[in-house]
Amino acid sequence: MTIRLPGADGVLRTYEPRTEPLAVTPGTPFTSRTVFSAAHVVADPFADVSPDSPAVVDWDATLAFRRHLWSHGLGVAEAMDTAQRGMGLDWAGAAELIRRSAAEAKAVGGLIACGVGTDQIASGSLAEVRAAYEEQLALVEESGAQAILMASRALAAAASGPEDYLEVYGHLLRQSAEPVVLHWLGPMFDPALEGYWGSSDLDAATDTFLDVIAAHPDKVDGIKVSLLDARREIDIRRRLPQGVRCYTGDDFNYPELIAGDEQGFSHALLGIFDPLGPLAAQAVRVLDTGDVQGFRALLDPTVGLSRHLFQTPTRFYKTGVVFLAWLAGHQSHFTMVGGLQSARSLPHFATAYELADGLGLFPDPKLAEERMKTLLSLYGVNQ
Repeated sequence: MTIRLPGADGVLRTYEPRTEPLAVTPGTPFTSRTVFSAAHVVADPFADVSPDSPAVVDWDATLAFRRHLWSHGLGVAEAMDTAQRGMGLDWAGAAELIRRSAAEAKAVGGLIACGVGTDQIASGSLAEVRAAYEEQLALVEESGAQAILMASRALAAAASGPEDYLEVYGHLLRQSAEPVVLHWLGPMFDPALEGYWGSSDLDAATDTFLDVIAAHPDKVDGIKVSLLDARREIDIRRRLPQGVRCYTGDDFNYPELIAGDEQGFSHALLGIFDPLGPLAAQAVRVLDTGDVQGFRALLDPTVGLSRHLFQTPTRFYKTGVVFLAWLAGHQSHFTMVGGLQSARSLPHFATAYELADGLGLFPDPKLAEERMKTLLSLYGVNQ
């Protein structure tokens, strides 16, 4: 069986799908790395909403996907960028997501950390930004989940320099009940975060980021770096206080960063592990045995798919993630909150399908092929 797929040049090409998926099975918990997958939300396809309406979530399908990730030993990073925070999912929806996912994690024994931001306000003074952070931090802590202090659009707009970041984050870290993860999300993921940590000069911003950690090392479990710059992440990793982890958020260079070098390694908190979950888990279990080459042999081939999904404009990578979840059978439809299913082109989807199928990511390759053909037919491509 073959399928005709459109290329970026508008020409149809013939592709022969795999007939069998990659063989992966759940296994023992990881021992060498802590690994989180940021997880997407599943929209309710029958909700009568517009792109700017509050999100209506299919809770059964959303929680089922989290159970899928936990079953393979991955932690879930909840209510993060991958869940469309600030791109379709508002704070009310995120708060409900945190409550439900944290309860589900407790029920199944799954590892969970949840995003803390300021998205209940569009803008405000530094005092209002602090209060917004505090409200969300309290909810996450009450849920029993670990907190991830995310970058804030409102803080980026309100801060006049590095000292404002030091004050706001210092205040939050002093009052946090347990050590948190600090998240530096680069402007390629959210243009409103340009100049975060008080400077557009990344060296100066890095110094401020590290100053925050150095002042409160007992309150920082780790950092998540999402700058798509492996060299900078390694530099930051080597400058962290003893006991503070680096969780890579680099969806372009994750195999080498997780594998590490003679001076250390990164743990992981990645959006690409949403579609790669079972394969990524198998790779980490190989790494647990000390087999770095085997780990790289499994994970290196996935980078092409990841770079494709996260291509510019990077913030629309969520569209590819949900598209692959639909093809893999984790949800019955390709509808996203905020109407974001329209954010990528048909040639982009075709390449994503081909790359994912080549990796054996689809548990039922025939189902994925049929769904891909359905999408193609809607665009006027006859097989």
